[in-house]
Amino acid sequence: MNDMVNSPSHYTAGKVECIDALEAATCELTGIEAVCTANAIKYLWRWKQKNGIEDLKKAQWYINRLIEKVEKEA
Repeated sequence: MNDMVNSPSHYTAGKVECIDALEAATCELTGIEAVCTANAIKYLWRWKQKNGIEDLKKAQWYINRLIEKVEKEA
């Protein structure tokens, strides 16, 4: 049985849970940088199993937001 609350199939790839990958990917980030990075990865992680192109566009939105922030700080 698929547990859609604790372990939805669209957030598991092989033996890796998305939440664990997000934690590792953002461990040295804070604030909006962590949020944008995590959300972009989340949407890229699940796009094929859940919302297709819509999730790819959401990932792109978060990546663009992150780029804008980093460029402003440069």
